[in-house]
Amino acid sequence: MTTFDLVIVGGTIVTASDTFNADIGINNGQIAVIADRLKGGQHTINAEGRYVFPGGIEAHCHIEQESGMGIMAADDYCSGSISAAFGGNTSIIPFAVQHRGQSLREMVQFYHDRAGPKSIIDYAFHLIISDVNEYILRQELPALIKDGYTSFKVFLTYDLLKLSDGDLLNILSVARENGAITMVHAENDDVINWLAKRLLEAGNVAPKFHAISHARIAESEASNRAIQLARLIDTPLFIVHVSTNEAASIIRKAQDEGLKIFAETCPQYLFLTLDDIDLEGMEGAKFCCSPPPRDKFDQEAMWRGLTNGTFQLFSSDHAPYRYDKTGKLHAGPNAPFKKIANGVPGIELRMPLLFSEGVGKGKLSLNEFVALTSTNAAKVYGLSSRKGSIAVGCDADIVIWDPDKEITVSYDLLHDNVGYTPYEGMHIKGWPETVVSRGRIVVEKGQLKVEPGSGKFIQRSPGYDFIRPVGISPPEINPEKNFGAKII
Repeated sequence: MTTFDLVIVGGTIVTASDTFNADIGINNGQIAVIADRLKGGQHTINAEGRYVFPGGIEAHCHIEQESGMGIMAADDYCSGSISAAFGGNTSIIPFAVQHRGQSLREMVQFYHDRAGPKSIIDYAFHLIISDVNEYILRQELPALIKDGYTSFKVFLTYDLLKLSDGDLLNILSVARENGAITMVHAENDDVINWLAKRLLEAGNVAPKFHAISHARIAESEASNRAIQLARLIDTPLFIVHVSTNEAASIIRKAQDEGLKIFAETCPQYLFLTLDDIDLEGMEGAKFCCSPPPRDKFDQEAMWRGLTNGTFQLFSSDHAPYRYDKTGKLHAGPNAPFKKIANGVPGIELRMPLLFSEGVGKGKLSLNEFVALTSTNAAKVYGLSSRKGSIAVGCDADIVIWDPDKEITVSYDLLHDNVGYTPYEGMHIKGWPETVVSRGRIVVEKGQLKVEPGSGKFIQRSPGYDFIRPVGISPPEINPEKNFGAKII
């Protein structure tokens, strides 16, 4: 009889494509066998009456990161990874942020020094690029892609981060040449600043006016512009945190035309609205994020996007700032909306919220839930050889899910360091019971079982097929139609 390090028995295994009953045998941190009625585990988990999902991959979160305002996130890699794990996640992909004048290589090492001693689950990094020069484009960025940093984010807004269209084209070109993918925060900076200036001049300074300054058209225009630039050089693009029907429609149209355009939405755009920001005093600051929550119509559009293929991922965009002078109120207790730290927490509730409201209420199938929370993230970001599925040879990253457990959300139940949750009081049915990362039991029945620093860095693969350009080039780029000029 084969002896396994760990056996998971009696559960219903759910992947992005299949649902079936089987046991899982795990050795050396990987799935060794999937079969009926396995025995011989040094440790056995009884998953009867439970779903057995691939561990969640939280692919958009901000952990131990300084904002453009110089404000440190409330969560370090210890609290952030613990909170992620209790929410059913076995991997996280936060950001390593380059500030202007900074070397990308030095910046990456800086974040490794933060994450390595603290994270309890596996992690990779997206790069945030704010300073584009020839050395970065020709030397540092291609070398980092080869080293496994195969995704990077750019901004079309925020003074200290925003890139010009020309800089974005240069970044997209490097991504195309090296098999990487560019993520874009798509909002029109001039529209936001034009509206903000007029609101502030008229005395409209409360947190709720943050949402008014981030107009829908700022998001839809920038999304369309980024897509057209990606179209010009036939390169994949990922649009993060989509919040409006207009932006989703633009993305869907591009996808229907055959472009490799990917996108995500987030819990705040399914469960919060503009009304949540309209509170007395500064309480609305807790709900300020960019883009802001919209209205019920846009919520319905986000749900459609999750079911019709517009959105490949459902991410938290966990951006944790405490409601005090270290975070949301860093500029004072009555600061105007322009000086409020942007972001909301959500890393621990991402999967439970989507399961409860999506699967539990018939909006999503179990397989769609797995695709949106795990499998597609692995495909888009170069992890699919190891993560995002339950298959022989994959890392044993597994969450055992109790579909019947009911909770009422309270911050006291959570494990982040933020001090509040925007989802306080929501009723949830379905909760992660046991979380296994590389064969290690990380969370079991509400108890943390591993030590800080036990997570490992994940080196990702460039040039993966899922995002490969499809060969649709405008005539100006095609040598057969542009008089033989080789531009890309």
